[in-house]
Amino acid sequence: MTETAQPRAQALCGFLNVLKPPGMSSAAVVGRVRRLLGGEKVGHAGTLDPEAAGVLPLMVGKAARLFDYLQDKQKAYIAEVAFGMATDTQDAQGMAVATGTGYPDEAAVLAAMPAFVGEGTQVPPMYSALKRDGVRLYDMARQGRALALEPRPVTVHALSLLGMTERHGALMAVRCAKGFYVRTLCHDLGTALGCPAHMRFLLRTQSGAFTLDTAKTLEELAEAAEGGWIGTLLTPIDRPLSHLPMADVPARLESPFVNGVPLRADASQALAALPEGVPARLYLRGVLTAIGERQGDAVRTRTWLGV
Repeated sequence: MTETAQPRAQALCGFLNVLKPPGMSSAAVVGRVRRLLGGEKVGHAGTLDPEAAGVLPLMVGKAARLFDYLQDKQKAYIAEVAFGMATDTQDAQGMAVATGTGYPDEAAVLAAMPAFVGEGTQVPPMYSALKRDGVRLYDMARQGRALALEPRPVTVHALSLLGMTERHGALMAVRCAKGFYVRTLCHDLGTALGCPAHMRFLLRTQSGAFTLDTAKTLEELAEAAEGGWIGTLLTPIDRPLSHLPMADVPARLESPFVNGVPLRADASQALAALPEGVPARLYLRGVLTAIGERQGDAVRTRTWLGV
């Protein structure tokens, strides 16, 4: 279907829950959606590897200012681990670095899984977007530069086996916190079982407040853009922030509020009730206008969204 740009009569603002296809980078998805929206500012709230598929939340317009406040600690995946070969990228796109034929059975996989659940540490892969001295690790890896990486704290909330698959594979459901690498889990699972392994397939089913059941394909977005109703697919700007406390700013304080003047916390019961030192949603006339924070007797604006 031909991509049709959205008329720019009114700036769009909100979140798009996109179903990223495999074989496409997150940046390419952002570019495609930006064109559909007629050049609106678009950014992704958490990247996915090019060969992975699934939930890719996009921030449109002023929503990009809210990236730091999104609750993205909870992520969920369905992944297939393939036993018999380890790769330098820890996924199916890499070069083989080890092979073996001691393929584990279902009972062995089930027995090994509990060791990976809970709080622990994980050595991140060299082929990752992490930086060392300002340089991406995957750029160093492509240059043949190997580094001794330190383990990082990670959390796996749940790990279950969905079944064994063909070609010596196993399908797993993973629920984890931000910063966890599922392909490293596949690699490490192989190490624990004495059989080299890599990740063959990855589908992200949840990223924070965004889930697979409401994600839209690029084809669906293109159809909506052509029909002129793509704006109706936007998730309201405050819905993914429901985990933050909120307060209405009284109308009498509108002038100092819009001019950036700190508000007295005792100016209203709602402002006084805000927990100290915690980002909070501030509404003016029922519209999310800023992210603020109560600091002692004052409520100060951290991120201004506008009226």
